[in-house]
Amino acid sequence: MASPIFITPASSLRLAAAAMGLLLALLPGLGHAEGAALASEGLAACDAPGLAEVLRAPAPGAPEWPARAHALDLQHLQWPGLKAEGVLRLVAAWRGGLKAVAGEPVQGVDASLPVRRGEALPEALALKFPHLRAGGVLTLPPGLGLDERWLRAELLLLREDAQGRVLEASRLQLPGALDQLYAEAAERLDYGPLFAPATRASGLRLWAPTAHQVQLCLYPDAESPAARLLPLQWEPASGSWFLSPTEDLRGQYYRFLLDVLVPGQGLLRQRVTDPYAVSLNADSRRSFIADLDDPAWMPPGWQQHRRPAPAAAPTDMSIYELHVRDFSWHDPSQPPALRGRFGAFAQAESLGVQHLGRLARAGMTDVHLLPVFDIASIPERGCVQPAVPDAAPDSEAQQAAVSALAGRDCYNWGYDPLHYSAPEGSYASDANAGGQRLLEFRQMVMALHGLGLRVGMDVVYNHTPASGQHLHSVLDRVVPGYYQRLDAEGRVERSTCCDNTATEHRMMAKLMSDSVLLWAHKHGIDSFRFDLMGHQPRAVMEALAARLRRQLGHAVPLIGEGWNFGEVANGARFVQASQLSLNGSGIGTFSDRARDALRGGSPGDGSPAGLVRQGWGNGLFSAPNGVGEPATRAALQQAADLVRVGLAGSLRSYRLRDWRGVSRPLSGIAYGDQPAGYASEPAEVVNYAENHDNHTLFDNHVLRLPRDVSHEERVRAQLLATAVTAYSQGVAYFHAGMEILRSKSLDRNSFDSGDAFNRLDWRLQDNGFGAGLPPAADNAGAWPLYRSLLADPAIKPRPQDIRQARDMFLDQLRVRASSSLFHLRSAAEVQQRLSFPRLPRGVPPTVLMARLDGRGLPGAGFRELLIVFNAGREAARFSWTPARLGWRLHPVLAAADAADTALRQGARADAARGELQVPAWAAAVFVR
Repeated sequence: MASPIFITPASSLRLAAAAMGLLLALLPGLGHAEGAALASEGLAACDAPGLAEVLRAPAPGAPEWPARAHALDLQHLQWPGLKAEGVLRLVAAWRGGLKAVAGEPVQGVDASLPVRRGEALPEALALKFPHLRAGGVLTLPPGLGLDERWLRAELLLLREDAQGRVLEASRLQLPGALDQLYAEAAERLDYGPLFAPATRASGLRLWAPTAHQVQLCLYPDAESPAARLLPLQWEPASGSWFLSPTEDLRGQYYRFLLDVLVPGQGLLRQRVTDPYAVSLNADSRRSFIADLDDPAWMPPGWQQHRRPAPAAAPTDMSIYELHVRDFSWHDPSQPPALRGRFGAFAQAESLGVQHLGRLARAGMTDVHLLPVFDIASIPERGCVQPAVPDAAPDSEAQQAAVSALAGRDCYNWGYDPLHYSAPEGSYASDANAGGQRLLEFRQMVMALHGLGLRVGMDVVYNHTPASGQHLHSVLDRVVPGYYQRLDAEGRVERSTCCDNTATEHRMMAKLMSDSVLLWAHKHGIDSFRFDLMGHQPRAVMEALAARLRRQLGHAVPLIGEGWNFGEVANGARFVQASQLSLNGSGIGTFSDRARDALRGGSPGDGSPAGLVRQGWGNGLFSAPNGVGEPATRAALQQAADLVRVGLAGSLRSYRLRDWRGVSRPLSGIAYGDQPAGYASEPAEVVNYAENHDNHTLFDNHVLRLPRDVSHEERVRAQLLATAVTAYSQGVAYFHAGMEILRSKSLDRNSFDSGDAFNRLDWRLQDNGFGAGLPPAADNAGAWPLYRSLLADPAIKPRPQDIRQARDMFLDQLRVRASSSLFHLRSAAEVQQRLSFPRLPRGVPPTVLMARLDGRGLPGAGFRELLIVFNAGREAARFSWTPARLGWRLHPVLAAADAADTALRQGARADAARGELQVPAWAAAVFVR
């Protein structure tokens, strides 16, 4: 590493003067005097307080007009709702200062262009901007369209009267023009830290096409106030700023000084970290320069370690969803310094790692980690640990202690990405050492690979935690108004709960694509789960999948939440990566069809009636809980059909005889106002009954099962649901702890509920139920119902119940892994090999049968499989003629050490009598 050079404020002025000739060439739109002033001010601003300083404030008294108008490209504008009267003009002020007041002439104009009203939007632009079809297109004079100088200026589109007085004004939304002018060249470039081949020289590139100037504040370490100030070179073709690799900067820290016009705030000098940062210091104040190919940032054995083979098909995956802190925080076998951190995964003798090893040996193939990128909401140093009182199981005291410190404690799920391509510092042993989190992240990945588990990441490219001048805004301070999706007034859309990003814009799509490739190629990540993927374009997701396949040499499974809502719903802005729009893409979405049928309705229904509504898997009609309206047999039959839909992979083309006896494709079966079958191939469906969101399955059953069920029955109801997931066609997805009856003490949204409500106990002594009333913010309305349940000692499972559930789940994994019939690879195979035999009259719809034909299928292991699900509270025994064909219980379930004794002893296929018998709340698998 080169010796750092410390520059005093006095020497910084000499540096600025020496670089003046270069700087003037880099500052189009600024005069000689202005360029000199900005350069000389730079170093003093590297560590000035605050995020930004004002170089030129808005004109006094200037109203902040909304951004209703759009620059669709360099020549075409659109202003929805534009009135017919008046003259149109586009005006610019190169360094800001426009003042447009209704009824007065505009002031502060440096240049203007006449704007002509046109007819309909050209078809190419109408396809690109479907939400802007209404209204005529506006055009700029030929040869006088927008260029780099105009795009970095303050712009207003004016409607004026004949005397030149302002009638109305609008700022411009610029992404369409920025993409046309710069994206083609910019997409071919690399961003963030750059390293010259065969040398130790380091450089940087930042995409900031609207910036007036970009400089680099370079620090020798994570804390030193001494900085070097280096100018970045403007690259006009790509809209980028570049520091060429001329010396070794590795191991140093940096941030950018970026002068840019911010709507409503004037010309600001921003102090901002790198959107492409690969690591940072504590609390993300400075980016870290690291060559990810440098052995210094690789744990011993990293380059030689054997990764599990890529999944031959996504349907071969059985995924375990896990939060890094949850995994080890309550594990007494972990060293205290490693609890809640990446390093805990490398502790081979710990209880948690041994548990993962059991899962892997039984057939779990992948661990998916909740967000592990740089998280905005977790303090990386100085976080506090609430002192949670040991109070009654229905007390408010526990949640009060947690809630009082929720903003400052060490816990969050992490769905608020600050830097997409850097590991989270709070999970490292030293968040302030930029290389340490790289080492320990890779150590974790290597340890999981060593267990035979592939590693997936939960990624959140659909939003940022903030925009504008907020502390946790990065992208919007680099290119204001580009990376975030804006509404009709120019405000940031927030339908995802946070500030939405716009992956339909080419450089936001590139940022996502580059980031995903980095995690896969440099950090060994094997698959990705996309949060709220329906807010992203299908075309962008397909391009990402193709790029990963091309550059890595194999397919990388991509799955995500395909929910359809918000400003993009129903294709309002583009064809979405949502459930109904992704069929044929090979990208998987979570299926809520069987999930809701099993649980009793959508987890989003938190109404009093919704909380206790029963489902097929917890007593609907057959074991009523006595709360609310009594269920009908028809409701049970409809729920049973949706369970069959899930077992058949939610395939739109699969034909099923429904409960009325009508044969129809699954796309013809209703799921609310949507088709139940929506996927083209089984790889496009992720089956689950529980994930990190909403009530755990155990808590869901506490609310909906009859109050008098026994401990044993609760275990059986839990494992019935996991069996439906394990034996369904598609990707199988399990939430960590559902196999040990995990409870969050009825918390329906534990993202910020701390360790107390998110515990995992690998000692198998306590499932977390009765940890107190859950936090009031998301649960207070249900406290009256929750109190009596949490205080009931008959509900909390015993250690033997937890062990029993774990062992039954391991057997289910072994059954799934025993035959390729449980993960068929095409819709045609599913139609050919999966059938749902009709049951004799009188057999209740709590019983479902699925038959799988394994003849001629590699890896089938058996000629046929028969799965009999009984969701009834009583054992089911009935005549069925094919039972005479010599079925026997699956060897895993029939073994002397099989965990489910009731199933081993009570599941029978009586060939002599032609009868089947299955215990209550069970899934029996028979083989031929």
